[in-house]
Amino acid sequence: MTYLLLIIGAVLVNNVVLTQFLGICPFLGVSKRLETSFGMAAAVLFVMTLATLVTSLLQYILVSWNITFLQTITFILVIASLVQMVEIVMKKIAPPLYQALGIFLPLITTNCAVLGVAILSTQKFSSVLESVVYAAATALGFGLALVLFSGLREQSELYDIPKPMRGAPLALITAGLLSLAFMGFSGLVR
Repeated sequence: MTYLLLIIGAVLVNNVVLTQFLGICPFLGVSKRLETSFGMAAAVLFVMTLATLVTSLLQYILVSWNITFLQTITFILVIASLVQMVEIVMKKIAPPLYQALGIFLPLITTNCAVLGVAILSTQKFSSVLESVVYAAATALGFGLALVLFSGLREQSELYDIPKPMRGAPLALITAGLLSLAFMGFSGLVR
């Protein structure tokens, strides 16, 4: 039951993009097309989960050697390495998706959501399993927000929108409304 509440809390209540405002750059940049949103969501799920697993294990080493001041730089290096691995694999397996994601795939390296979740999980949880479940659920929440937002943006292209509202203004208003909708889940779990 604890893990179920952890998953619901990470996906809906404390959504990393819509309530904590981490990972806004890929959220706004990749959300123009639904297929690229699914690809980015899958890449973030893989990188965030694996990065949290590795950083949680590294945290034990950093604490035991009393070098926790190196936590941030160590975590950044781990995340950058994992993103490079994902980029190489995606280039071989799914070239169209690799082309569609373009510059946003390397941006996962600097995606503050990935680093933020790695740091938050080491602060919140003592168990590696809890950290990994939290990271996977947070990545699913990121993907859910990204796909919902992408669907709304694609749908908005079908309507005659006044010229000053097209593009970024409408995207930001839509993101704000989506954030308000997710804040409706705030009493669901702690």
